[in-house]
Amino acid sequence: MPVSVEESGAPGVVGGYTILGKLGSGGMGAVYLGESASGRQVAVKVVHAQYAQDEEFRVRFRQEVAAARRVSGAFTAPVVDADPEAEQPWMATLYVPGRTLGGVVAEAGPLGGRELRLLALGLVEALRDIHRAGVVHRDLKPGNVLMAEDGPRVIDFGISHAADHQALTVTGRLMGTPPFMSPEQFASPRDVTAASDVFSLGSLLVYAATGHGPFDSDSPYMTGYRIVHEVPALERTPQPLRSIVERCLDKDPQRRPALEELQALFPTLPDTLSPSVAGSAAQHLASQETAPAPGSHDADGPTNQPAPRAIGRSRRRRIALAVSVALVVTVAGVVGYHFTSSRPNDKAPITVDPALDLPPGWRAWRTSLTRPVKTEPTATNVDTVDSGCVADGTSVYCAGTGFTVARIDAATGRVRWRFGDNSEAAQRPLGIRNGRVYTAVPLDVDSRDSAQRLVAIDTATGKQAWTRTVDVSHPAALFSGGILTVPDGASEFVALDAASGKDVWRVPARSSQGTNCSPLVMAGDPYGVCTDATAPFSGKAGLLHLDPADGTAQEIGALPLTAQPLGVDFGRPLFAVRASEDTADDNRRDPAYSALLVVNPRTKALTRTPLKETVRGTPTLIRGVVYFVRPDGTVTAVQAAGGTTLWRRSTQVENLSAPTTSPNNDMLYFANRYGRLLALDRSTGTTRWTTTQLKDPGLSAEKRVPSIVLVKEAIVAVAGETAFSASPDQPLAGGH
Repeated sequence: MPVSVEESGAPGVVGGYTILGKLGSGGMGAVYLGESASGRQVAVKVVHAQYAQDEEFRVRFRQEVAAARRVSGAFTAPVVDADPEAEQPWMATLYVPGRTLGGVVAEAGPLGGRELRLLALGLVEALRDIHRAGVVHRDLKPGNVLMAEDGPRVIDFGISHAADHQALTVTGRLMGTPPFMSPEQFASPRDVTAASDVFSLGSLLVYAATGHGPFDSDSPYMTGYRIVHEVPALERTPQPLRSIVERCLDKDPQRRPALEELQALFPTLPDTLSPSVAGSAAQHLASQETAPAPGSHDADGPTNQPAPRAIGRSRRRRIALAVSVALVVTVAGVVGYHFTSSRPNDKAPITVDPALDLPPGWRAWRTSLTRPVKTEPTATNVDTVDSGCVADGTSVYCAGTGFTVARIDAATGRVRWRFGDNSEAAQRPLGIRNGRVYTAVPLDVDSRDSAQRLVAIDTATGKQAWTRTVDVSHPAALFSGGILTVPDGASEFVALDAASGKDVWRVPARSSQGTNCSPLVMAGDPYGVCTDATAPFSGKAGLLHLDPADGTAQEIGALPLTAQPLGVDFGRPLFAVRASEDTADDNRRDPAYSALLVVNPRTKALTRTPLKETVRGTPTLIRGVVYFVRPDGTVTAVQAAGGTTLWRRSTQVENLSAPTTSPNNDMLYFANRYGRLLALDRSTGTTRWTTTQLKDPGLSAEKRVPSIVLVKEAIVAVAGETAFSASPDQPLAGGH
């Protein structure tokens, strides 16, 4: 070859093949798309110039070429030409159009059903052909599997060796990619057999099915320790695949199944086998390898991995020392790997799964909700502060006692405008309607017992559009026809026009149970709940349905005073009933509930469903399931229809917000009062991920109730006086 590849950028010709472009690059060399004189396309790997002068490397490259030439099968990329003696050694293999498995999982998520079964069978057949040629691959990983239209292709024999060749005696050199290596590759790399590839196959299939490897850790050293000593994490791997890969991941090579047995087992995987992934998991793990362009035969790249299991500091130090000798030389070996961390304090760039529906231009951010004022805010003295944000489009509108209403760009955290000063806002916004955001501020800042001003704020300018005085003890609520309120000192319901603030209708506030009535909105419909003002802690509560058009009241029935409205389930109002009939005899922060109550608006029938067991916590209804959240971090899921407890989990994260969820995944998201985020699997309650708390969320964090909303799929949370945003696939990066 007349000119150095590095000197010329992309070479014009290599070994008679016209170079059309660069496919990728790794620690060993660069890979180019080449074309023969007849028009056949090939992937040409050219060794980096610095290795070409290393005789030991040349020996290994000759060995790679010889091994690759011996392998021929439908699921491998055959060698068509090579010159290991050239000034810069090169090898050409058949070009396989298609992305790597890592790239596919990163872009489209984990595989399932028939796609996963065909991958498993294709990999078994590829390994069978490799092993029949007397070769052990030793680096089966997502970057070395190309997903072609007619099945997977196993590529890159860069660190393989032929079984009948004597291993090179290089002191301390270990080859492989830690998340997908076998235990014997760490313990005795010279004695690696074909069973090592079976272990790697098990890890690879777990990754393909879940987006997570079975031994993930925050460093290659801890990953190595887990592979050698710990059981694999297979909780998210669906059956029957889990039972098969458990055998592949046996620490003892002799107990792993042979490829012939696997070839009989994998056809039993059903078409309905569902992939399992925590939103970002696919991108999070696929980023262990920078996915090359189609046909690339080298996928060395950065690795981002989840946090490890907790272990003692001294034990961790011993583990790191024990494994580091092997892994340090891995980075210095023929195939190099660069490891980075997804921790927010690192300088490494944060990548976000492009498949996530995030606001355009989104990045992780945090924003203070307060601004300097002459007088001290009153919020820090309030015991239960209702603060938080409501979302609309790509903006969030945040408010709470101690900080003013603010419009914040959900993509960047930039404050577009603020309304009033820090002493004015009394509660989180009611909601947004036709270019207006609504909130209530105290009429008299020095007295929390006075009337409130209901304020409509123009979302574009931050200017007040209109204001009305309402009763402080009866919070207003948005419904489909306007805003339902109770005027200060009045005994009537008033519906206000959301655009102008003018009356739409007025009706007396009374039921058979009394005239002390509060507005209630469920699923966009206006209701009223009325009790006897002379005996507020006895009797029943009358439930009224108000016609959205004119306010005509229809009494539905009498509720227990301890009934807590949850929302509407299948068109019927749903309530949780506290275990104690005495409204004063309960823990407000950790109430106990004994039943669910469903109201039939048409027949006025009330159906009480006893819970299978008494459940404590603050309830939230989401998609037919009631989630009870206790102050100690215990979350219990109860089926709304039937009252069956689905699961209970102690998350160890205290003082959680009410949960929220996305229609695009199966996770529940929470924030706690110090800004720690938590994601649980909706079906099982299993913890998907947690984050550390915010640094200095604000003085009111101890007393303020945290909150969380989603803008598209971006998480926006409020803790203390701080709003921040995180992506579900990079939660550690969000707002910290």
